Amino acid sequence: MAGYLKNMFYDAGNLSLFTGRFFREIFVPPFQGNEFIRQCYAIGYKSLPLVSITGFIMGLVLTIQSRPTMTKFGAESWLPSMVSLSLIREIAPVITALICAGKIASGIGAELGSMKVTEQIDAMEVSAINPYKYLVVTRILATTIMVPILVIYADFVGILGGYIGYNVRGSMGLFRYFSEVIEHLDFLDILPATIKTFFFGFFIGLIGCYKGFNASKGTASVGLAANSAVVTASLAIFIIDMLAVQITDLFS
Repeated sequence: MAGYLKNMFYDAGNLSLFTGRFFREIFVPPFQGNEFIRQCYAIGYKSLPLVSITGFIMGLVLTIQSRPTMTKFGAESWLPSMVSLSLIREIAPVITALICAGKIASGIGAELGSMKVTEQIDAMEVSAINPYKYLVVTRILATTIMVPILVIYADFVGILGGYIGYNVRGSMGLFRYFSEVIEHLDFLDILPATIKTFFFGFFIGLIGCYKGFNASKGTASVGLAANSAVVTASLAIFIIDMLAVQITDLFS
């Protein structure tokens, strides 16, 4: 137990130093614009199919499962607003972030881990290229920007899935459905949910890069880095979400 706690605090300290280096390097030119755009494409665009399917199913299933209860209390007309609020406030941000943790954090951890094991990172340093700036800064910035965009997209797709689910046993036009959704949305429903997604994206990229960049020698460490990145990033998402809910509750 003592050894586990020692390793945990040691890891936390190294992660803090790794984070501090990111904030130093981000303001030092040159900025790797081409690599940043490539990472945005790889992280954002290539995640759209998975996010689309997940978002649509979330809205569809939530609507179908909630309808019997809402009907029992004579509140079926509130179904569009209830589903949209649930998706926007909590379900879509957390589930999308967890999907990104599984897909993106593991991919970054495995990619950088394999580069570390095969000494490609050492070769970049010998070639007078800053590997941290080229590999880490660009990926963290890309995840910080693309994860919120994916969450907003998942919100829209989820609401569309809710519309399909509502019309399985009911009848409501698309315009009226979205009017019901927008009418019951408040500024405090959207802003906190959007802000926390930037933290989700930042920590997904940070943890994935940290685990891969610090992989030990040996091919087995690549798999361990990818697995550890997913587990740690998922845990970080839940902790950030818990803190975000508490802070939002203070201002509501």
